[in-house]
Order: sequence, then structure tokens, then C-alpha cells
Amino acid sequence: MQIQVNDAPLELTTTLTLSELLIKLNISPEGSALAVNQRIVPRECWDSQHLRQNDNLIIFQAIAGG
Repeated sequence: MQIQVNDAPLELTTTLTLSELLIKLNISPEGSALAVNQRIVPRECWDSQHLRQNDNLIIFQAIAGG
């Protein structure tokens, strides 16, 4: 299955939830926000929302600073 993550193509061999993808990419969910196909996905849906062919995922990371 082919998806886009932050404008980069990614090939998945199995269907993953958003939470599973973050684990696979070694990205901490803390300080993260996700949008699939230009729609923000609430954190409580990450364990149940499965990625589909051609989904476009954007991962936002909070950055501390001043």
C-alpha cells in the first residue's frame, strides 16, 4: 500500500493504524498532531483509524523554544 507522509512516499506491507505508523516511524505521540487528507484526526481516534491506499498524512511536531 502506498501512502504519503509529510510529502514523501512510503510503502506499507500491511494496513496500519495511525498509532502503529507512529511506532513504526519511531515518532513519539507526545507533542504530535496528525492530519490525514487535510483533516486533523483527534488523538482518541489514532488507535482505530486505519490508513488507506493513497492517504496523505502530515505529522506535526511541537517545537519548544522562545
